[in-house]
Amino acid sequence: MTAVQQSAPATRTRKHDLRPVPFTRLAAYEWRKQLDTRAVRWLFVTIAVITAGVLAVTGLVGDGNVSFEAFVTNTSTPLAMLLPIVAILATTAEWSQRTGLTTFTLEPRRLRVVWAKLVTAVGSGLAFFLVAVAIAAIAHLAVITFRDADADWGLGAMTAGMVLMLAIWMMQGVAFGLALQSTPGAIVVYLVVPTIVGGLTALVQSWQDVWPWLDLQTASMPLITGGSMGGEQWAQLAVTTAIWVGLPLLVGVLRVQRGEIKTA
Repeated sequence: MTAVQQSAPATRTRKHDLRPVPFTRLAAYEWRKQLDTRAVRWLFVTIAVITAGVLAVTGLVGDGNVSFEAFVTNTSTPLAMLLPIVAILATTAEWSQRTGLTTFTLEPRRLRVVWAKLVTAVGSGLAFFLVAVAIAAIAHLAVITFRDADADWGLGAMTAGMVLMLAIWMMQGVAFGLALQSTPGAIVVYLVVPTIVGGLTALVQSWQDVWPWLDLQTASMPLITGGSMGGEQWAQLAVTTAIWVGLPLLVGVLRVQRGEIKTA
């Protein structure tokens, strides 16, 4: 007498049965990539050293009567200069460190990965800005206590403008990283090209009315210096942001969507 063994029918995985990776998990993965590299840690050390030096000079030179907002400006300036490089490093790691195969295998919908990079980059900028504000508060309290400075805890349009521009600069770092997909190339373009354009704005005076529509630094100057922003100034900021953030981001999205992910 033979025993008949019955096996359970094999189940097929259908496309609609696959659940997407939760966006919060994807964002946490991207956030971890911003903090877990040696280069980023050294960059944070550099930012901390520069910030400490700026605070020491600000608090010790002169009579010490420095407002809280002035301290916030001084602590957030190194962030505005160097923190977007963290976004570039985290973005270009998909190609320079060959993590793209893992990333886009776990999440084949590449546009969601781009969104996660943008969200975490802006989130990092805002989080570190809060740290800068806390350090500025300690510094202002120190000059009040030890240098008999006048207490001035007010925050104005300059701080709000710095927050907005820091978010734009972080998105710009991601955009350049996606468009160039090369760490050295993206960093050089991010640092050198705006410097060249800024130099041209000082040399070519005949374009004085045109530069605010072309140069992001020129268009953002009233915002980060606490000046008044009218309708024309906001339009100039929108146009230059579209040029320096939107255009490279569009190029980067097209490259990511259509490009081949290689292992080597």
